[in-house]
Amino acid sequence: MFISVLELFKIGVGPSSSHTMGPMVAAKDFIDRIHNCNLRGSIRCILKGSLAFTGKGHNTDRAVALGLYAYSPESLIDQNIDLLLERIWQNNFLDDSHTIAFYPSEDIIFDFGEPLPEHPNAMILELLDQSKKVLMSETYFSIGGGFITTLAEISQVVAPLKMESDISCPYSFESANSMLQMSVDSGLSIAEMKRINELEYLSEQELNDGLDKIWQSMRICIEKGLIAEGTLPGGLEVSRRAKTLYDQLNSENANLNDWLCAYAMAVNEENAAGHMVVTAPTNGAAGVIPAVLYYFVTHESGTIEQVRNFLLTASAIGGLIKYKSSISGAEVGCQGEVGSAASMAAAGLCAVRGGSVLQVENAAEIALEHHLGMTCDPVKGLVQIPCIERNGFGAIKAYTAASLSMRGTGKHFMPLDNCIAAMKQTGLDMSDKYKETSLGGLAVSFTEC
Repeated sequence: MFISVLELFKIGVGPSSSHTMGPMVAAKDFIDRIHNCNLRGSIRCILKGSLAFTGKGHNTDRAVALGLYAYSPESLIDQNIDLLLERIWQNNFLDDSHTIAFYPSEDIIFDFGEPLPEHPNAMILELLDQSKKVLMSETYFSIGGGFITTLAEISQVVAPLKMESDISCPYSFESANSMLQMSVDSGLSIAEMKRINELEYLSEQELNDGLDKIWQSMRICIEKGLIAEGTLPGGLEVSRRAKTLYDQLNSENANLNDWLCAYAMAVNEENAAGHMVVTAPTNGAAGVIPAVLYYFVTHESGTIEQVRNFLLTASAIGGLIKYKSSISGAEVGCQGEVGSAASMAAAGLCAVRGGSVLQVENAAEIALEHHLGMTCDPVKGLVQIPCIERNGFGAIKAYTAASLSMRGTGKHFMPLDNCIAAMKQTGLDMSDKYKETSLGGLAVSFTEC
């Protein structure tokens, strides 16, 4: 299997990769199909499962509308999204010739009935004629990290995933065990093998430029979050705290954990505000990897080459988790989001600190193991409580996992493959109330207070 590092890390906007970015990409794909077929009519969107239950809190309806107006997540980074949406909600047609009608407040339907069996994040987009006959229809699934798949695709692929063929990749590993063996046989690090695979699809300049852009976007997001103040949108009246924490740390002899929390919370406050973030591997877990990497660069003098190797190593681990299990909170709970991010960050940090491939795999396993069973129960469906603080703790666990693994030889009892399998089974056993529906856990405790 092959998932590019530039696909796993996507630059987009908050608050959710699966509930905001994915639906936006799906809606844009649908309107592009309509334009290509030169059809006319009116559009209806039906949100199912988790997209319905927490769609309002995750701005799913806004994302669908933006996608139908041909906006992509990355194209919105420097846009005034609120102003765009105000215009969209006042307009009833998607084109100047008035051939495609769309009334956002009426044509986006939150269906709280049974979810579709294939995946909890589903949306049905339809083009209707004047008699409400369906002229074109597509069912999309937002499978985490901004990735989408269609009904036809989801029944034909594993995980479900839509990936490039790995037939031309010199180091094609589909498990952590095979990755370790390839590293031993070749004498190459995980980052070196991942780079060689990437160069089958990209030039070295394209890859380096892409990696550098990802890192710069992460850095900008942190630094914006560290100076921003005010209250986050959504109705919970949650105040931003990263700036205050950061200011306190600069005036005292602060410890590692506090720095990691400040950096991670800065990212997730930006995400909650709907601003630019990098899926790492999701928006809900977007703060873990940038926090660990930013700390390594600013406090431990990490170089740009180490940054690239960090990202390549992290993406190799993230690709395995996505292939063997899931990074979607709606599918396996927050263990698949913050847990995966911590595993990726631990592996990346261990690698750039000179850890052996065995120690890197051990670091990834330790970080993931200690997130198993973590539920996704956002209050009011907003990516704020407990998500913002949870990223800080994910970063701390990642750093600790990397440090602990490097204290040993790399030999350990529980292989990463087994830990990933345990996460998948735990997600299958977990009640839907704890998988991004806000029907249980903290979400319910809040409403009962």
